[in-house]
Amino acid sequence: MTMTMEATAQPDYATIKSKQNAAWASGDYARIGTTLQIVGETLAEAMNVRPGSSVLDVAAGNGNATLAFGRRFCHVTSTDYVDALLARGRSRAEAEGQDVTFKLADAEHLPFDDGTFDAVVSTFGVMFTPNQTRAAREMLRACRSGGRIGMANWTPEGFIGQVFKTLGRHVPPPAGVKSPALWGTEAFIKEQFGPAARHISNEKRSFTFRYSSPEHFIDVFRTYYGPVHKGFLALDPAGQQTLAKDLMATIASFNKATDGSMQVPSEYLEIVIDKA
Repeated sequence: MTMTMEATAQPDYATIKSKQNAAWASGDYARIGTTLQIVGETLAEAMNVRPGSSVLDVAAGNGNATLAFGRRFCHVTSTDYVDALLARGRSRAEAEGQDVTFKLADAEHLPFDDGTFDAVVSTFGVMFTPNQTRAAREMLRACRSGGRIGMANWTPEGFIGQVFKTLGRHVPPPAGVKSPALWGTEAFIKEQFGPAARHISNEKRSFTFRYSSPEHFIDVFRTYYGPVHKGFLALDPAGQQTLAKDLMATIASFNKATDGSMQVPSEYLEIVIDKA
């Protein structure tokens, strides 16, 4: 009976999210996030949302999708549960003269009425929620009937998916929490969104990480990218050295550069869902 209860016990999502919040607030994700801007632009083109539409950016980070849809004259509400990231997005929007609404919000408990938005989007954000089913339901709930949901999510097989797999071998994720890379699989998207969708388009795309060297990439990520930053801090010096070595091997398996630099394509799944 005890074994059954343990097997069916739900993860402590509140504690997990508190630790995740601290991880994403550590370092300075915006230093990396801005390099991914092209993904937001590509998603905005794929979504083909009418100017003037209301758009919700979920787990917006420093605002890549927010800015992309704002540049297309949409009315964007940018949300994240890390206030420091929203502040960076706000600064970027102000610099461009964009009128964006910024709101502190948990992707698993969006503070909006049903069907509030014409489109709901997320780029490399909602995929990191611990309660994946709840987050998917919230995106669907916030989108109006006939509206669109768009995402860009790293695939398990791609470079960033493998970076997280490597990290997980050294710093195991919380018990009961599924891999974020599931969001980069067509099966997961169909399971979570299919019953409420008229049509789902999945297209595999690639973002190329360009750094002066593999060592440069590791230095930047362990300094600024919250999960990797916290991962290194959780290890003793010997463990840190081993993690760095394994990350170097992961980079080497993808690296296209032959001049000592780093040119690594990272596959992601671009998703456009037409809600029924």
